[in-house]
Amino acid sequence: MSSTLVFGASGQLGQCLAHVAQERNVGGLAFLPEAQANILDVPGLTALFEHHRPAYVINCAAYTAVDKAEDELELARRINRDGVENLARLCGEHGSTLIQISTDFVFAGTGNQPLTETDETAPISSYGLTKLEGEQVIAPLTDRYFTLRTSWLYSEFAGNFVKTMQKLGRERDELRVIWDQVGTPTYAIDLAGVILTIIENGSTAYGLYHYSNEGLTSWYDFATAIFELSGISVRTTPIRTSEYPTKATRPSFSVMDKTKIKAALGVAIPHWRASLKVCVERLAAMP
Repeated sequence: MSSTLVFGASGQLGQCLAHVAQERNVGGLAFLPEAQANILDVPGLTALFEHHRPAYVINCAAYTAVDKAEDELELARRINRDGVENLARLCGEHGSTLIQISTDFVFAGTGNQPLTETDETAPISSYGLTKLEGEQVIAPLTDRYFTLRTSWLYSEFAGNFVKTMQKLGRERDELRVIWDQVGTPTYAIDLAGVILTIIENGSTAYGLYHYSNEGLTSWYDFATAIFELSGISVRTTPIRTSEYPTKATRPSFSVMDKTKIKAALGVAIPHWRASLKVCVERLAAMP
């Protein structure tokens, strides 16, 4: 029997969890294929919980197509709200601890100060709205949960901004990248490490937390750092958001304050550039 069930195991964070668990020799995690672990399939979920009796449930499953969500609100809501509700209800019934992953997109991003867990939420996209709704359905169903808001995830696994920039930088002479959206990149390997620390330490400091790497940057400066660390020579031009219109509106400032998670869990958080360097080096070493 497994003590931890991982939903969304084939996604970026799920793959990072598997990688870090292997590196740290953390056992007892079941990485469930979506066909076996659809968070919208209540009878199937019920059978999984009854079979495994998990101590922890990590939900990496989500609808993350930010622009498509503007046209597929109900689908995004089913996955990001109703699926979370299904897991939270079963966690409450079985005494399992739920670890839910959320996003900086729950904020409007109109300020200029790091955002704390108690700051007002005001999502400006359908994706952000459905992720906030997913946060809100948990507490009425279980008090054993950790909700971790994160931002700008990247890693060696799955598709993400770092891998896209490396590909485009090698293919093109010039790239135009947005400079007036400011946030913090998060190495998904680091986030996976924090999740496993919660489990290994048996933490009962339940609640809502912010986690990203330290520091802040724009997408333009992030891309520039990727090219520099990757040894890619490409001209980069900073542009405003208005010059690259998208269906969904993004927060212009979504830097999150990590004071709470550092105090509660005793975690040390690397600067975004230090973690980016590690990722780039690992990507270069991959076959």
